[in-house]
Amino acid sequence: MTARAGERALSPALVLMALGPFALGYFFAYLYRAVNAVVAPDLVRDLGLSATGLGFLTAAYLIAYAAAQLPVGMAFDRFGPRRVQAAMLAVAACGALLFALAPGFWTLVAGRALIGAGCAGSLMAGFKAVALWLPEQRRPLGNACVMATGGLGVLTATVPSEIAANLLGWRGLFLVLALATFAVCALIFLVVPEKPAPATRPLTLPVLAKSLGASYADPVFWRIAPLVGTTCGGQIAIQTLWAGPWLRDVAGLSREEVAVILASMAAGFILGTLTTGLAADRLARRGVSLLVIAPAFVVIFLVAQTPLVFNWTGAPALAWFVFGMFGQAAILLYPWLATYFGGVAAAGRSNAALNVLVFSAAFCVQYAVGVVLDLWPKGAAGGYAPAGYQVAFGLCLAVQSLALVWFLLGVPRESARATTAVV
Repeated sequence: MTARAGERALSPALVLMALGPFALGYFFAYLYRAVNAVVAPDLVRDLGLSATGLGFLTAAYLIAYAAAQLPVGMAFDRFGPRRVQAAMLAVAACGALLFALAPGFWTLVAGRALIGAGCAGSLMAGFKAVALWLPEQRRPLGNACVMATGGLGVLTATVPSEIAANLLGWRGLFLVLALATFAVCALIFLVVPEKPAPATRPLTLPVLAKSLGASYADPVFWRIAPLVGTTCGGQIAIQTLWAGPWLRDVAGLSREEVAVILASMAAGFILGTLTTGLAADRLARRGVSLLVIAPAFVVIFLVAQTPLVFNWTGAPALAWFVFGMFGQAAILLYPWLATYFGGVAAAGRSNAALNVLVFSAAFCVQYAVGVVLDLWPKGAAGGYAPAGYQVAFGLCLAVQSLALVWFLLGVPRESARATTAVV
């Protein structure tokens, strides 16, 4: 059968069955990542959490997500996305159930970590399914559709989650999320058709260790990784937790107003992902390198954070919209790094090496902001001191700026290739 005939054989119904359930899985992964920004006041009130405790609790998702990246990726290559992702989402659903029923702080942390570990393969599962089912020329569109559902998850974690939390309480909200995640798990296992992956070299632990070692030992990787980790990780950490408290404590907004601005930031995230990708695509076809395009967008992101560092509240919706729009600009360096390490065959593992650092950085930022906020006494209404946000966000911006300078002082050559390719 020719490639064109094979493409005709893929009916819309088959594509929907093969990819739709995985897209739903990524929707829930991003919803879980961001929902604590809405229920944070309830967690603080009901459990007496400090800012440090809130930061650590929420960040448990991120560190578990980072830790599970590599073994889950290996499992996808060994067993395919259908069975592995169904099992992983069952873990996430159990985590949400534990979170809903948790009697104390450490049980909440365990539940949150289980959610993070269970969601760790959601994007990879979607991309793996796209690679299995769609012809090469349609894969970028397939990947974009999967990623767009993540943005919808961020949107759902704002006003809709605020309404649900008001009606059901935060425990009721997580109980509903657990049940919905179990349903998606069943949908993936029962509806997604099985398609064996092409035969490839087995991805054993020694092979994985060698490929990661090639990434982590390469100086070009360490010229790029700090910029991607500090900006992308910092944006994830702040958007999915600390933006909400800032809007409450610094801008003085109500919970309903906070939820609306968080929704606008999520819309900015979706728009920014699409527009920066489209701009990069067009500029790259005109010969402009991703090594130029990505840092240019990062500069906009750094400038956008300046009014937040100075606690400017003149137009918080605009400030946070731009923050969401350009916060992930550095992901444009992922394909450049994959090409540097050897092309398509190396993309998964070189990107995984970078992913581990991004989500580890997100964990560190989310936790560290809470530690800094606890250096100031709480206000009469129980909020955190505006000066604490200035210091915490200012330190984050300073580290990101140093990472940009580090990158610019040694921008890799466009023709550079790793001496040892990733296996």
